[in-house]
Amino acid sequence: MKRQLLNYAAVVILSASVTTSQAQTYPSRLLQNEPQIESIIKSMTLEEKINMLHGKNMFSSAGIPRLGIADVEYADGPFGIREEMEPHSWNSANLTTDSATFFPTGSALAATWSTEWAYAYGKGMSREARLRGKDMILGPAINIQRIPTGGRTYEYLSEDPLLSGMLAVAYTRGSQDDGTAVCLKHYALNNQEDYRGFVDVRISDRAMHEIYLRPFEMAVREADAWGVMAAYNKVNGRWCSENEHLLTTVLRQQWGFPGMVISDWGGVHSTVDAVTAGMNVEMPGSRFMGQALLDSVKAGKVSEAVIDQRVREILRVRLTVKPVAKEVANSLPVGNPEEMATALEVARRSIVLLKNEALLPIDLKRVKRIAVIGENAVTKMALGGVGAGVKTRCEITPLEGLQTLLGNSVSITYAPGYKSFDRESRNKRMIPQQPADRQLMAEAVEAAKKADLVIFFAGDNREVETEGSDRKSIMLPSGQDELATALAKANQRLVTVIVSGGPVDISTVNKVSGALLASWFNGSMGGKALAEVLTGKVSPSGKLPMTWPNRLEDVPAYTTGTYPQHIDNNNQGDIFVDITRNRSNDRRQQLIANYAEESLVGYRWYDRKQAPVAYPFGFGLSYAQFVYSNLEVQPTSEGFDVKFDLANTSAVDAEEVAQVYVSRPSSKIERPVKELKGFQRIALKAGERRTVTIPVRRADLCHWDESSQSWMLESGAMTVLVGGSSDSLPLNKDTAIF
Repeated sequence: MKRQLLNYAAVVILSASVTTSQAQTYPSRLLQNEPQIESIIKSMTLEEKINMLHGKNMFSSAGIPRLGIADVEYADGPFGIREEMEPHSWNSANLTTDSATFFPTGSALAATWSTEWAYAYGKGMSREARLRGKDMILGPAINIQRIPTGGRTYEYLSEDPLLSGMLAVAYTRGSQDDGTAVCLKHYALNNQEDYRGFVDVRISDRAMHEIYLRPFEMAVREADAWGVMAAYNKVNGRWCSENEHLLTTVLRQQWGFPGMVISDWGGVHSTVDAVTAGMNVEMPGSRFMGQALLDSVKAGKVSEAVIDQRVREILRVRLTVKPVAKEVANSLPVGNPEEMATALEVARRSIVLLKNEALLPIDLKRVKRIAVIGENAVTKMALGGVGAGVKTRCEITPLEGLQTLLGNSVSITYAPGYKSFDRESRNKRMIPQQPADRQLMAEAVEAAKKADLVIFFAGDNREVETEGSDRKSIMLPSGQDELATALAKANQRLVTVIVSGGPVDISTVNKVSGALLASWFNGSMGGKALAEVLTGKVSPSGKLPMTWPNRLEDVPAYTTGTYPQHIDNNNQGDIFVDITRNRSNDRRQQLIANYAEESLVGYRWYDRKQAPVAYPFGFGLSYAQFVYSNLEVQPTSEGFDVKFDLANTSAVDAEEVAQVYVSRPSSKIERPVKELKGFQRIALKAGERRTVTIPVRRADLCHWDESSQSWMLESGAMTVLVGGSSDSLPLNKDTAIF
């Protein structure tokens, strides 16, 4: 064991010498019980060891009862603790004590650009997990948003690795400081839902490390993440669940990860390869890592030393996370005021004002009659589609938020306007792009004619954006474009609110609307937060965590023809859907996803191609006006500090997200035009001016060197750019790093 700990420390020191500020303070908290763990392992039978390496129930894996080691209980859902399920099915246990807070989903959290609130979010998730008797949260979900149509774009954070990574670090620290392990997912390159169970991602080592692995590395090395979930797909020819390069070379050796890896549900495809590559727990069953693994050990195909190591890694987590007694779990209510308050604060900061031609905030001296149009004004988003949802005690819809805040001061009329794509229509094999409903549209137009202001709630819902399948387009569903055009003809004072988890085609609504906002799937308190922003109680301060393209054809994966892929047999289904219906998840045909754009994801691609977009990465308006000035760049031992003055020149208290980008046009290696290297959310009172300092770390200036398989820092000139959006950077200064 002493040799093992020395080897572990050597890995950490070697890594730290390359990227100094990435390294955490070691040893990991997971290594505090090594002598006890060794004693436990020596006391275990082989059968007991094998029993820990696969699912016991749908969301638990076995402990060692005779030794007092509790089962590991998993909490499904990165944005709220899923309701309790029957032990061996996806059916609800029908408890009355298993509600939870519906936190804003991943893209909403990312739109806050706030590490402070990401930490509070992780802490809130942990507090509720503990009340529900859970040891590990299956989240945060931190895959890069490669395509806007991705079924889980709403769960993921951003197209940018630094923004994703810094928020993942904060979420992880918040959860684990409170006592609940995280499980970073989905490791790695699970960037699409269509064919995720058998697609093979092909990508260069450099692009993989710099873009797609970087958020995982940051959360492991800087936040000591205790769990990782292996993705469904293949990477460079090997399933993630048995990919030795990902699970051993990168995760355990390069990053020094001492924790446990669990499979995505039904994502294991082998016995010997999976356990030797680094897989700890097959979920939710025991097809490969139960009796088959026991037989493999007895036959000499897997050494018991490998089994011991896999058990050791599980026990590190189990002994670090204090178990919750079965009789205590689910005995107290969840979804309490403190967590609801966190959900509200995140939602307030996530809403992005995209356009405003003097319609907002609502002028209550002028506006006495409001027409609220669109099913998304009343649709609840905690549940829907395939995958994790939240049985929440409270979800304030946008209409409810407006009614509560405005009270009797304004007359509010509601008309649905369109019929959303939902589970019922899905069973009838309808598609989201169904035509407008003429009767509903006519009723909405009549309501609009009588109003002083029209607020149109467009966008998607949780049936359109869902795990297991990608959207086929980003067009607004259910004839919403036609409805928006008709509403604008009836009343030019039209505000459109986009409710979605990711980008949609706004070419029509942008033209006909005087104001446009993105409000995401914004959690239990989302309706209250939106009403506060619309009325000016809160100034909007969200920034887009991903680019909103003009057309789907402009997105790099589509432009290069590498997405979508096509298969010979369209009935191959989805791996998760198959296991929920007890069907085989074997796949005969393998599809190749060639990431031809390499590191040019999102804004990096549009910058390089000089391609116009609907709204750029980092964009977001305010009711206030901010002025940037006096940029200075000062070297530090960790990189350099970017100092500048930021002034709120308006009469409105507001928050701004200042962003730092770096450009290296004279670099000897291929680089994007510019890359995000730092950001900070700053609250300023009306008329206030402040000097802001944003550190840029050497670690974040490095590139991945494929020949040495390490991070390298290229010396030389660079330009530092500062502003409020990736396309609005009024300050710049040339500097150099050596």
